Amino acid sequence: MADRLSSVILDDSGLPPPTPEVEQERRVAIYDLLEENRFGLPGRAGGGPYHLELAVRNRRLVFQVDDEAGNRLVEFHLSLGPFRQIVKDYFQICQSYFDAVKRLPPSRIEAIDMGRRGIHDEGARTLMERLEGKIEIDMATSRRLFTLICVLHTGG
Repeated sequence: MADRLSSVILDDSGLPPPTPEVEQERRVAIYDLLEENRFGLPGRAGGGPYHLELAVRNRRLVFQVDDEAGNRLVEFHLSLGPFRQIVKDYFQICQSYFDAVKRLPPSRIEAIDMGRRGIHDEGARTLMERLEGKIEIDMATSRRLFTLICVLHTGG
């Protein structure tokens, strides 16, 4: 399938070094994303695979998409505003989840995890809406990209 990503780079220059936990989340999200994704540019059917670089510049989320030869196909910038509250909520519930795993019974952990997944899905849906007409992705790809946006949004 050509409409897919073959590489993903996070440009985190200027951000503080990530914590080991954040670095692990980043590695897992990129690995999962590259293993299975749907990523296409409207009007370029079969035009992939693509290389994606994600960055935050001037408080905007930057998507740079290149072809396999390294030619820039598109670059666009999205406001981080629509993601701010979702990312904040996501990190708060993730912290609650990590704390719960240490001290609460499985039934409580499961309830917190369901909430965490719900917020993650909300972030993925918001991303799909913001990318409409620019990039065609499925929900699983959007979820993995949202994880990477969280890494960049929080500064590493």
